Amino acid sequence: MQRSGIQVGKIELGILMTNFYYVYREEGRGEGGKPQKTPVICIDPADHGEEIYETLTGQGLVPEVILLTHAHFDHIRGVQALQRLSGAPVYCYKEEKELCEDPKKNGSAAYGHPLTVQPSAYLSDGEEILAAGLRCILLATPGHTKGSCSYYFPEGGFVLSGDTLFDHSVGRTDMATGSQEELLRSIREKLFVLPEETIVYPGHGSETSIGEEKTHNPFLIENTDIGSL
Repeated sequence: MQRSGIQVGKIELGILMTNFYYVYREEGRGEGGKPQKTPVICIDPADHGEEIYETLTGQGLVPEVILLTHAHFDHIRGVQALQRLSGAPVYCYKEEKELCEDPKKNGSAAYGHPLTVQPSAYLSDGEEILAAGLRCILLATPGHTKGSCSYYFPEGGFVLSGDTLFDHSVGRTDMATGSQEELLRSIREKLFVLPEETIVYPGHGSETSIGEEKTHNPFLIENTDIGSL
């Protein structure tokens, strides 16, 4: 999908059908219709890092940075391979260090493949990321996990919300470091203050918008029990 000359690609991966996103600025095609090598921001390599790399490079897209919305196993299984093949640095919110380093807390141990992630750097709330000719802002949105975050692209008018906000739903909070109170506060204070036309790309399922969720999301309107993802 394209908005303001910025492309947002999506691939569903893994047993929980997690959304892997890649974002880049369209630079046109080279001679003979071949794509130019274009830098790309990768978000949540959920699984099959080798396939992600081959798919992107086959389209002339070169991973420049890998961003994590949080460190649950279904969002990080492809990180090591993609980082190894691309050499791209990995970043996430500093409060997610606990889950990055603990296979039990990130859920990977329960599935027989314990995983840890070693980010190149931990970032702070409000920190700007400049990569692939794009600018995005890390928004701390704790609740699904202590270190959950979202990435807002002002120029493109969209936000990648991880497992914080979904289409007419919200993230579960019954796993390690989760908090329902924090989740609802994060959505209201960090996401619902964005322009209503802002497109929301969640960690699972289809896209939505801030305006749609402010008006019709039952978990925010009625403050009912939390969702199941």
